[in-house]
Amino acid sequence: MTSLDKQAADPAGAGRIAPQVAPQEADEAATKAAFFEAFGGVRGMVETTLPGLVFILSYTLDRDIRLSAFLALGITGLMFVARLIQRGPTKHAFGGVFGVVIGAVFAMMTGDAKNFYLPGMLYTLGLGVAYVVTSACGVPLLGLILGPVFKENLSWRTRNPGRKRAYVKASYVWGGILLAKSAITFPIYFWGDATQLGWLRVALGVPPFLLAVYITWVLLMKAPPPINVIAEMEAEEAAERQAAEREAALRPSAVPRGESAG
Repeated sequence: MTSLDKQAADPAGAGRIAPQVAPQEADEAATKAAFFEAFGGVRGMVETTLPGLVFILSYTLDRDIRLSAFLALGITGLMFVARLIQRGPTKHAFGGVFGVVIGAVFAMMTGDAKNFYLPGMLYTLGLGVAYVVTSACGVPLLGLILGPVFKENLSWRTRNPGRKRAYVKASYVWGGILLAKSAITFPIYFWGDATQLGWLRVALGVPPFLLAVYITWVLLMKAPPPINVIAEMEAEEAAERQAAEREAALRPSAVPRGESAG
């Protein structure tokens, strides 16, 4: 329905101007959506949590490692196929499939249900160390991840020191949370049983993740805005084209030989 159609359908509102979203608010909403999508969004959290929940629920009920592993693999495969059918991003889904496959195979080979969670625990520990080390080195991992999301790439390293500080702080937050999770789960892995470890992993899945994402968003909102290097490059290319067009317009046209100007 066009605007004229709407006015015809609602004569009382014909003189009113439809409210519009301010460009800054629209940019912030788009940036926020891209920010959360970079971490997988709500669907990514479900895809990360559900296989482990299915595994530990099945194992708690019947203590069958193979059945529990196959159920976790099945639900993971279904979610991955759904991504493919809907042509959605598969980066997070593929990572989930890879982790579940390794964990399921490892648990069935060793006959220990706790080993279903070991690959994910090692990944969490390694990622936590990576966050801390890269922050200490002045190249925070979070900046490398989110730079392309905000179209700033690596400009924060040399041109935006306030934003670099925010990335360093946020990366320390992520590292601290992940290392704290490891400090809680590894003792249960060594001295607890599989059901304790499984339910603990489920409980420590989404809440710490949401906390880290929230703190990161708060830190970045207080930091200087990102430098859109993509827009800068496009502006430079447009300026070069305009300069070339002006130069071509000012260049005298050639006169064919044998013909007089008059």
